Amino acid sequence: MSMTTLLVSQPNFESHATPGGHPERPDRIRAVNEALSKPRFAGLLRQSAPSADLALAELVHAPGYLEALRRARPAEGIGRIDEDTFISSGSMDAAATALGAGLLALDAVVLGETDNAFCAVRPPGHHAEIETPMGFCLINAIAVVAREAQRRHGAERIAIVDFDVHHGNGTQDIFKADPTVFYASSHQMPLYPGTGALSEIGVGNIFNAPLAANSGTEAMREAYLARILPALTAFRPDILLISAGFDADYRDPLAQLTWRPDDFAWVTARLMDAADVLCSGRVVSMLEGGYDRHGLADGVTSHVGVLMDGTAERHAG
Repeated sequence: MSMTTLLVSQPNFESHATPGGHPERPDRIRAVNEALSKPRFAGLLRQSAPSADLALAELVHAPGYLEALRRARPAEGIGRIDEDTFISSGSMDAAATALGAGLLALDAVVLGETDNAFCAVRPPGHHAEIETPMGFCLINAIAVVAREAQRRHGAERIAIVDFDVHHGNGTQDIFKADPTVFYASSHQMPLYPGTGALSEIGVGNIFNAPLAANSGTEAMREAYLARILPALTAFRPDILLISAGFDADYRDPLAQLTWRPDDFAWVTARLMDAADVLCSGRVVSMLEGGYDRHGLADGVTSHVGVLMDGTAERHAG
């Protein structure tokens, strides 16, 4: 059986400008859109992301957070927030559209208009903490989507699984004291941002699975089969959100894991299997990192291909 998968893309992705040579650049979304324009993806439902009300960021960020971002935003050109995080005149528009994509996808999945959804957005969000934008991230969009699933749709228990190669310190920071939101992350360690140890468990809702540099398929499968998937099953979420970063790819310049496209397919399939049992297959995936153009395109191809395949033809293994 095939699933219906919604692709929500962001027409104004280029409005978030970063300096020349910066890894988080507009070309990333071009690579994703090119990959998803191939004939095998003809069956995707496609919608343009609307702009969301950025005031919703206050559901997860500290009072004054948005105002500080707006103060940092230059009238023209590119402003610097920290060593590697930048904000341009159009960045808030891009962030609003990234959030709008997540909320549109959430509504479509919860209302049954599509089985699952993938949001091709930038800038990423999972490093943005309660009080601090960092790590290329301005607003933690997936955290806002989790809160809106509870607030707007009455979902009680939200799970977020993050397979970006960097630990989602921001998402963990936001939900570390909230037992209604589950956060699990596989990530290279040691690596930026330095968080994500096994000992960081929140209120029993945080499950980190650090992976050693140069590890690949075997260590990744062990992390999911032994740690993340059993914890997810025990939590029994009403909806599953995925922070889908593709920088664990063996070609990525910012990390040293050795995942192949099949590894992204495998982890996607296992998460979908869990979602089928736990939450009627309700999955919303949002793009986070991935900084090698080919690694990103191949990873997204694998991930979205499995989202579309449904249970009968789901990736073997």
